[in-house]
Amino acid sequence: MLGLPDDIRAFLFDLDGVLTQTATVHAAAWKDTFDAFLRAEAARDGGEFVPFDAVADYDAYVDGRPRLDGTRAFLHSRGVELPEGSPADPPGARSVNGVSSAKNDTVLRMIHDQGVQPYRGSVEYVHRLRDLGLPRAVVSSSANCHDVLRAAGIDELFDVVVDGLVATREGLPGKPAPDTYLAAARLLGVEPRHAAVFEDALAGVASGRAGGFGAVVGVDRTGQAQELRRHGATVVVADLAELIGEDPR
Repeated sequence: MLGLPDDIRAFLFDLDGVLTQTATVHAAAWKDTFDAFLRAEAARDGGEFVPFDAVADYDAYVDGRPRLDGTRAFLHSRGVELPEGSPADPPGARSVNGVSSAKNDTVLRMIHDQGVQPYRGSVEYVHRLRDLGLPRAVVSSSANCHDVLRAAGIDELFDVVVDGLVATREGLPGKPAPDTYLAAARLLGVEPRHAAVFEDALAGVASGRAGGFGAVVGVDRTGQAQELRRHGATVVVADLAELIGEDPR
């Protein structure tokens, strides 16, 4: 009935790219931010400007990761090591926090201007779970998770939210570590082997595998089904509607 093993009793969803159509917004915001930084670096040291790839670089270094981790990982891939700075650093400061702050300002502006649309198939799936009385959680690296859920009109569909703010407060490492998903399972009172993780990010499915979850559903929005399986997805679908035999349109 739900497209998963019968012993799955709790359902843990990533936000961007699984529940809401915001992964492309994040990719565009990262590109805007990193391209501005890389242009400034090229002008600063006379090097070549090589732009951020909103598909390959996004998937490899930032998708699914906490914002600061994504900034560090991408800049390290380009041989750039910045001081950490502090959360008080203004957007554009030459520090990990400054670059990350610039990205956050950009994505918030884009979300405000464009709004947030949920994926219809995902909403139908979550409604099915709620109708059955099955526990549901959102697990996101984003510090803006509650704002996005409210903007999409789906904030009341979930029992638990473990987001970037919770992870910081509780000292939980971000994806691909399994800690945020494990925390959500504990809050729902379910062992990982009886819970399913739903992820579109490679780092996210890796975290589901590392946590020993009973099912890891890879949501393939960008044609990376093989990579999702390689990173730990036990099931891959293009849309969650496939799991319940619904038309995602």
